[in-house]
Amino acid sequence: MGFSKDNLTGFILALLSSGFIGASFIIKKKGLRRAAAASGVRAGMGGHAYLLEPLWWFGMITMIVGEVANFVAYAFAPAVLVTPLGALSIIVSAVLAHFILKEKLHKLGILGCVMCIAGSVIIVIHAPQERSISSIQQIVNMATQPAFLLYVGSVMVLVFILIFYFAPQYGHTNVLIFTGICSLMGSLSVMSVKALGTALKLTFEGKNQLIYLETWFFMFVVATCVITQMNYLNKALDTFNTAIVSPIYYVLFTTLTIVASIIMFKDWDGQSAGSIISEICGFIVVLSGTILLHVTKDFERSSSFRGNYTPLSPTLSTRLCSGNGESLKHDVEEGPSSEEVSSRRQDLYT
Repeated sequence: MGFSKDNLTGFILALLSSGFIGASFIIKKKGLRRAAAASGVRAGMGGHAYLLEPLWWFGMITMIVGEVANFVAYAFAPAVLVTPLGALSIIVSAVLAHFILKEKLHKLGILGCVMCIAGSVIIVIHAPQERSISSIQQIVNMATQPAFLLYVGSVMVLVFILIFYFAPQYGHTNVLIFTGICSLMGSLSVMSVKALGTALKLTFEGKNQLIYLETWFFMFVVATCVITQMNYLNKALDTFNTAIVSPIYYVLFTTLTIVASIIMFKDWDGQSAGSIISEICGFIVVLSGTILLHVTKDFERSSSFRGNYTPLSPTLSTRLCSGNGESLKHDVEEGPSSEEVSSRRQDLYT
């Protein structure tokens, strides 16, 4: 299927977003290391010297540029195309870490990178065309169709049950609770981001959409969903090992976002069965590559841990079942600080 101009623009912006966000992790980590060396106190131990480090701020600006590019990408291309491409930021981060931070990239990690690229190519080739939208009212009509209202209602019910019943009892022992909440809210935030981005795009084209109350409503929904999403993602990252949270969150968030987009924007309408099956296969390949990358990273850290300490750390599958990855949270001397862990949400959001 040929690329429309909007799809091509969204694709390029998504690639740029992944590049900037992936590079921002490495730049910020270099800044954190430099600040820790100068002050003697790491960010993970409560130090804030990184706020005076220009390199850290350069990394933060790079990440913001990537997030903005991702936001704009949703205004031009369907979420089915943009969201899975967020996995490429993991590749950029892994490759740069290998060469700049001297963090070894395992052979299976390289295979994971290849799988992510191959899956992304399949998705891009068979991605649906962006639907032409001429006003915010058209988006409202899509958002109020029965099927999508049922999806939104189901999401809100699940979120409330998870927050008020499961989180207090199982939130700190089962990784699926916190990641489930932020993934469900994340799918709604992406739909609202796409609606808001499209409204701003139309406004810049001379069709002012800011005069409509619906535009500001979508802005409110974006703020509410993102705040809730980040709150529970930070809880997940603070409670469990990143090597567990990242792949689970990416799989849940990306899957739910694509489902929401298919329902609201009817991305698959008019596509052949072959194209849809190819997109699903490409998506599965990307998910598999992403999980392999993170499992490999966890394996390397586990090996290092076992080489320095007598007790054996639990396997990834064991910790996935128990939901607790605390044993590896501080296993490496140069492991991620709390500041880095918080910033890793983009590993994934896009």
